[in-house]
Amino acid sequence: MSVISVGQAAVLGIVEGVTEFLPVSSTGHLKIAEGLMGIPVDDTSVVGFTAVIQVGAIAAVLVYFFKDIVRIVSAWGRGIVDREERHHHDYKFAWWVIYATIPIVVVGLAAKPLVEGPLASLWVVAGSLIVGSGAMWAADQIGRHKRGEDDTGFKDAMLVGSSQILALLFPGFSRSGATMSTALILDLDRVAATRLSFFLGIPALTGAGLYELKDAVGAGVGGAPLVIGTAVSFVVAYASIAWLLKFVARHSFTVFVAYRVAVGVLLFGLLGSGVLTA
Repeated sequence: MSVISVGQAAVLGIVEGVTEFLPVSSTGHLKIAEGLMGIPVDDTSVVGFTAVIQVGAIAAVLVYFFKDIVRIVSAWGRGIVDREERHHHDYKFAWWVIYATIPIVVVGLAAKPLVEGPLASLWVVAGSLIVGSGAMWAADQIGRHKRGEDDTGFKDAMLVGSSQILALLFPGFSRSGATMSTALILDLDRVAATRLSFFLGIPALTGAGLYELKDAVGAGVGGAPLVIGTAVSFVVAYASIAWLLKFVARHSFTVFVAYRVAVGVLLFGLLGSGVLTA
């Protein structure tokens, strides 16, 4: 019998779709939702399930940014065979995304026992939500928001890509929150920071989902919950992406900072009162 029902999978798919690309921590919200539904957050198959349904959210990115991705991949392909094409920004950007993914892959493989064990605690999630909020607020205040997407370079991609490690080790910090905050510190404007976060998330999250698939299927999660959770996360994530890009074009990240602090404090309260177990 699956440790996650179809109904629970649908709920988690909604949570994943809404929160994956908002800087509020999808992992943190998923763990909170799992805890409230009585699902063991540190179960290997559950950890695998949450990684797999992220692929639905990533598929939404692929569809939403299809033209951009085709342009970048095409430039990369042309540059592989034609030296003259290698000075184009899109060709370089494709390589930067690849290079910037290496740090999180190395750390992810090396720290897997910690990520699926002690660091999966809801206490860590609560603390990371609040600490990450402070980092995001500071980044939004410090950043001068003067650089666009075409102004990004290798250094930007590596620093932003490496910041994903924070979310990997401290669920609740938020992958999108860490990458956007780092991009803001580097003076990228909010739209450029958000788009860069999307592109850097594609290989990292897709790889994590495929890597964890065997654990999710082989250790207790049925095929139906996986399909439902992934499909729901795709639909909801697509809508979330469209909304976020419009929002950051006109607003700061303050609302996300306040929300994260509120959720972190609430989670500490639920854990302290025994309503939730870590």
